[in-house]
Amino acid sequence: MNVLEQITVSLNKLSRSERKVADAILASPKSAIHSSIATLAKLADVSEPTVNRFCRRMDTKGFPDFKLHLAQSLANGTPYVNRHVEESDSVEDYTNKIYEATLASLDRSRQMVDTVSINKAVDILTQAKKISFFGLGASAAVAQDALNKFFRFNVPVQSFQDGLMQRMSCINSSDGDVVILISHTGRTKSLVELAIMAKENDATVIGITATDSPLANECNLVISSEVPEDTDLYMPMASRIGQLVIIDVLATGFTLRRGSKFRDNLQKVKQGIKESRFNKLLEN
Repeated sequence: MNVLEQITVSLNKLSRSERKVADAILASPKSAIHSSIATLAKLADVSEPTVNRFCRRMDTKGFPDFKLHLAQSLANGTPYVNRHVEESDSVEDYTNKIYEATLASLDRSRQMVDTVSINKAVDILTQAKKISFFGLGASAAVAQDALNKFFRFNVPVQSFQDGLMQRMSCINSSDGDVVILISHTGRTKSLVELAIMAKENDATVIGITATDSPLANECNLVISSEVPEDTDLYMPMASRIGQLVIIDVLATGFTLRRGSKFRDNLQKVKQGIKESRFNKLLEN
């Protein structure tokens, strides 16, 4: 059952203070989604720890995670735009909804991310002879961002959006190469084929994708951002942000693992591009 149904059937089992929180949410679920924990606590006339305790009673990790589940319980929203957005929303409404939904999704992702997999991925990347980042659609932009991050790391790195170039790259891969495939659903057929090709040529394949997806099943290692977003129906938003954060985490781990001498090289790169920018304006 969804979280609204769960609240309804649990009313008689809640403490008096938790019942106040439930009543406030049921009276106006949409307002609860856009409330801070302090606002909801004040509305229900309870303390903030009581709100957090109530959220955990509903099998969520805390208030941000609860708001995400609550949003999922409401109407599906406008197809092909965003599940939180409705036709009647004002500019202020849909702007706040997108920000709040993204923040809630990232918080859930942060709580669910597997740091053991992150550590293994950093180990693999720091020993790689060549690193390739591939994605399609919205994930192609994430792969390009990864190229921009890792290009300055003094290791051969590439990213292609053209499907034929991706296939040729995987066919030409070899032992010591790392191929990172990015897909929120993990159901893009061509990316699954790339994983198979790369492994057949002894490359290590890392998937930033959904756990137990067809792509995940063909990867040597999987990192999942666990962002609940139906990109079959809605425009990719929070899922793309989650992927970008994972790339930032891997780039940071790579930098720290390579040590201080490596960071000196990064400083040289920064100095090398400094002349391409205007100096910051000094404030009086």
